[in-house]
Amino acid sequence: MLPIMKLRSLLLLLISCTASRALAADPPSPPPNIVWILAEDMSPHFSCYGEKSIRTPNVDALAAQGTRFSRAFVTAPICSISRSALITGCYQTSIGCQNHRSSSAKFPITLPDGIRPVPQLLKEAGYHTCNLTFDDFIHTGGSVKIAKTDYNFVWDPAATYSLMNWAERKAGQPFFVQIQLNGGKFRGQAPGPAWPEKVRATLGSTTSPADVTLPPYLPDDETIRADWAQYLDTVRYTDWEVGRIVQHLREAGELDRTVIIFWTDHGISHVRNKQFLYDGGIHVPLIVRGPGIPAGRVRDDLVEHIDITAATLALARLPLPTQLQGRDFLAAHPTPREFIFAARDRADETVDRIRCVRSAGFKYIRNFYPTRPYLQPNRYKDEKAIVQAMRRLHAEGKLNADQALIMADTRPREELYDLTADPFELHNLAADPTHTTTLTRHRQALDDWMLRFDDHGRTPEPEEIYLNYLTDERPENGRNARNEILENNIQLMLRWSKEKPMQP
Repeated sequence: MLPIMKLRSLLLLLISCTASRALAADPPSPPPNIVWILAEDMSPHFSCYGEKSIRTPNVDALAAQGTRFSRAFVTAPICSISRSALITGCYQTSIGCQNHRSSSAKFPITLPDGIRPVPQLLKEAGYHTCNLTFDDFIHTGGSVKIAKTDYNFVWDPAATYSLMNWAERKAGQPFFVQIQLNGGKFRGQAPGPAWPEKVRATLGSTTSPADVTLPPYLPDDETIRADWAQYLDTVRYTDWEVGRIVQHLREAGELDRTVIIFWTDHGISHVRNKQFLYDGGIHVPLIVRGPGIPAGRVRDDLVEHIDITAATLALARLPLPTQLQGRDFLAAHPTPREFIFAARDRADETVDRIRCVRSAGFKYIRNFYPTRPYLQPNRYKDEKAIVQAMRRLHAEGKLNADQALIMADTRPREELYDLTADPFELHNLAADPTHTTTLTRHRQALDDWMLRFDDHGRTPEPEEIYLNYLTDERPENGRNARNEILENNIQLMLRWSKEKPMQP
């Protein structure tokens, strides 16, 4: 047995060595910077997603250096609804934000207890948080404005975003930046000369209408072909912007410490895409690059855009709120989704309610206003040259059966599509007895989702709130603007609420 004094000396030496090793150990690494790149009105028409008419080298490089998701979907095909779900990590239908631009001064929408915008949670945790335009991100320094938010609820800007550029943050402080890109909105409501001139000045060339391949639900019309070519140039321009963003992070010495997440707020603004629940409206690109993200990987599992919210909090090493409905899809062992869900409700003055559930191979859509046309009157959409062209060609009897589907005066109550055999969702199988089992499975999944997440759209928006927002608040095209087309549409919606009401 060792003498007491020697034993004590050995113990002190052991404690001293352990303490020295602890002091010498590297301190915990700081959480990464996180950059969201969010483009508007754009489907996955990038080279890395199979687009052949154009090349997108910068987005392709982002995918090669990170992970590309082939089955990513938004929960709503309209900007404010999609963004309200994204920033809270909750289905818009579950928090009362399902109607487009629906919170007003007289009838404000407040979030349920325990739900706050994700940038606010990050800011409280020590992140420098910004929401910037492309130009404000690139031109580093000084004060900045808050770029597009479009949230359908009351929120506190000061508690959510900083008004100083991310480059002005404290030394060593991680940053979270949302970068808002105009995306498909660059082309405007009709093909015109201004956008091609900007494209030529920046990229050196434009896409020829003769070189584009239109989807089968669109006719080979001069206006539609020209519009699609200009849309593809918005994709090319977005690709150029992504390249500039990545280069700016590299020059700032932050690229290797930053997780970049790139996606769009919903699909292309076109006749049966934006505002609808076909894949053209809800399927979006999603690419993640940064420390800890596998490079050159393609994942085919189902992802919802509210999962980006959960993953962002996890990247920042923050606990996920119990109310969060998104999942951390970047976790080491993510919980797979059997289904994704999406919803469309009122868009501007146009009242509607559509719900869908999508598995890897099938899509089920339920129309709650089956006695109304797909293309109900809508000032925003009806001012688009492509919609005007479709209405003209339909009146002239020049649309084939697939192209005329969206022009129908009524809709089926249920739609079911085999996405492997019919990726453009043109052949409704809901009445096909050979698909009864699939129909029942998806129908039940949708019913369970609406019940579980307390779908707030089960009753129409009260007329008082509808009229207040559209006739008093008037957010579209300027406050207090008067427009005969809009007024007529509002009166039609009020009449149809009695003649063609929502069906349970």
